[in-house]
Amino acid sequence: MLGAIIGDIAGSRFEFDNIKSKEFTLLDASCEFTDDTVMSIAVAKALVECDDVALFGAKVEAYMHDFGNRYPNRGYGGRFAVWLMDDNPKPYGSFGNGSAMRISSVGFLAQTEIEVKAYSQAASAPTHTHKEGIKGAEAIAMAIFWARKGLDKKEIIKRFAKDYYPEIESETCSYDYLVKHYSWDYGMGSVTCQSSVPQAIACFNEAKDFEDVIRTSVSIGGDSDTIAAMAGGIAEAYYGIPSEIEKRARTFLPKEFIDIVDAVRAKVKNIRT
Repeated sequence: MLGAIIGDIAGSRFEFDNIKSKEFTLLDASCEFTDDTVMSIAVAKALVECDDVALFGAKVEAYMHDFGNRYPNRGYGGRFAVWLMDDNPKPYGSFGNGSAMRISSVGFLAQTEIEVKAYSQAASAPTHTHKEGIKGAEAIAMAIFWARKGLDKKEIIKRFAKDYYPEIESETCSYDYLVKHYSWDYGMGSVTCQSSVPQAIACFNEAKDFEDVIRTSVSIGGDSDTIAAMAGGIAEAYYGIPSEIEKRARTFLPKEFIDIVDAVRAKVKNIRT
């Protein structure tokens, strides 16, 4: 899941100042972790502590509420910010990409495709009850799971197209098309699962290694940190993370986040590196 966090940090300074280029300092001093990281940590902590999917959803909600309130001003969306302020928060039918940006630990820790689906739905449920919100989270988690299990890119994309977003195989998901046409208002808007999850997978597909996945994701524009977070989790499972990038990324995180990242690492089996 550190790959998702690295994507978030690298994309943070370009979220509202898009750069249509891969030529930038990857982890600049002006970067920071955003809500993507905070919520990824919340889901991961719940998953490390709970192997029962029936109890997992309640833990996710509790930790999202806890971490979100202890780490304010991290770029939370409007409706989610209201959710955080509510003492008894309820799901609000979202299909925003918040469900997909926080899901990476499920892809790493689930042991079967059935578990990926069950835990993805449970992690989405506190906020994202819309079918597209659940679908987006499941798609990212499943791509991570497939990469973990050693599927090559061609097979991952084929299955992703069949099970989730057929457009991944179209010209509109090529890098040349995205860097030219993709923006905040692309499709239904780059903060929706429908218009950011396929693009994140496309960035993973088009790139040649972990760092290139992150650079590619940032360079298409739109919701840069979240697209890079979604693609970064898949890239970690497929390529592993270069040691120097990991070392630098850890300096941006509080100790409790690092402890949770390491707890996930300790629990993960069969990650492709």
